[in-house]
Amino acid sequence: MRHPSPAPRAPDARRRALTIAACLLPLAACKPSPSFHGIDLSLVGYASDFALQGSDGRPHRLADFRGKVVMMFFGFTQCPDVCPTALTRAAAVHQMLGEDAKDFQVLFVTIDPERDTAPVLAAYTAAFNPSFLGLYSDLDGTAAVAKEFKVYYGKVPTGSSYTMDHSTISTVFDRQGKARLAIKHEMSAADLAADVRQLLKA
Repeated sequence: MRHPSPAPRAPDARRRALTIAACLLPLAACKPSPSFHGIDLSLVGYASDFALQGSDGRPHRLADFRGKVVMMFFGFTQCPDVCPTALTRAAAVHQMLGEDAKDFQVLFVTIDPERDTAPVLAAYTAAFNPSFLGLYSDLDGTAAVAKEFKVYYGKVPTGSSYTMDHSTISTVFDRQGKARLAIKHEMSAADLAADVRQLLKA
């Protein structure tokens, strides 16, 4: 006569349960990666630094803004639509952030240094928000920083004068100065503010 197999001993069952629980602990401790509206740049190897003159009369590097979330946009003050739209959105984000806005810095880099002098840049950026900072260089320096940040621009003749054609993407850096997000021109201020808040909390 065959006898049924004995039930597992309690210590063995308890040991297996403890082993399973131990395996699950690391998973429980993991936080989900933040979800952003902008394009993830966390693995790119460019946009690491710049050396530009500020409309405040001082030289600036990206490291000067360490501890803040930075949004950088390349444009020019005589831009008829894209640039004022981007800076108006940035001003709206600044307002949405409330008290956290002190840790959000907007940088406007001119691609037209022949016309965008320091006083012109200072007046232009201040019209959107007094905390916004204009940055510039000479022609060679402008070309170098645009290349580093993968920004396209070019001069377009218009009769006796000219305008500028350029990329419309903004770059957002985290508090450590690392490029984190590429922001499309059509992104809403609300979505951009949500992304900035996530980086401020990180």
